[in-house]
Amino acid sequence: MEETRKRKSDGMSGQGANARKTKKPWQMPGNKFSPGPSIHPGDAGIWATCDMHREGQCTAELKDLFNDYAGLIYGNTAASNAAVVDEAQLGSDDIEAAISQEMQSLQNFKQEALFVPVKIDVRCVLFFKTREPVEPVSFVHRVCSDAMNKVTSQTTRHVKRLTPMTRMGKATGRSLEEVAKAVLAPVFHQDGISAQKYAIRTTIRNNDTMKRDEVIKRVADLVGEPHTVDLKNYDRLILVDVYRMILGMSVVGGDYEKLKRFNIAEIYEPSSTVDASKTP
Repeated sequence: MEETRKRKSDGMSGQGANARKTKKPWQMPGNKFSPGPSIHPGDAGIWATCDMHREGQCTAELKDLFNDYAGLIYGNTAASNAAVVDEAQLGSDDIEAAISQEMQSLQNFKQEALFVPVKIDVRCVLFFKTREPVEPVSFVHRVCSDAMNKVTSQTTRHVKRLTPMTRMGKATGRSLEEVAKAVLAPVFHQDGISAQKYAIRTTIRNNDTMKRDEVIKRVADLVGEPHTVDLKNYDRLILVDVYRMILGMSVVGGDYEKLKRFNIAEIYEPSSTVDASKTP
């Protein structure tokens, strides 16, 4: 019996010694059922809401809209970064190398794209990761300003609100503080910046741990003096969006209400019976 116990003990200890756990870097969830891009702390991007059961169509509409504006503003930066294989200069012995190079080119293009859609398991909600030179706040402002000033005609049917996010993080108190410091500093805490009036607006979905009042208080404390709160006539509006365990923040200008809170559907087709603040 004693020998049997010893063998069992040795076997368990050996298994424990070999089963070393490796701590993987944390990343925020995208679609847990299929592999694809995910949101990581430090990412920037754009939230979008859409009509019920129209996530696929909305994603396609936004790809076209965003890429059109990327070409207009940044000169098709994403497309110019993709390598091109010149098949005319390749001999028959180079076919395999050409295929490999082309596959790598496509992979590089995907990685370097200015806008990458991320699958989010929240109904009627989409997210597009962005990379430099795209600055989400100014980019979305340009799209909505052009729509408001009738510079462009409507090309989307299912897109509702666009919400730019300057920085993403985990939906935790500690991450909220880290994100807030990074986002607020350039707007409120640089030398030469005068006192500004500001308001804070939060959107929390599918999350029971982040409380609206606590989020607002933490962010207001980090803004600090000499800036003051003004809920109606603000110079700056701080947007805090929480979806499940994902948190994002940005600071937009005083014309946010004039631009229908970046609800592109309301800009193109204002409704007298539907309050833009109550749409998704």
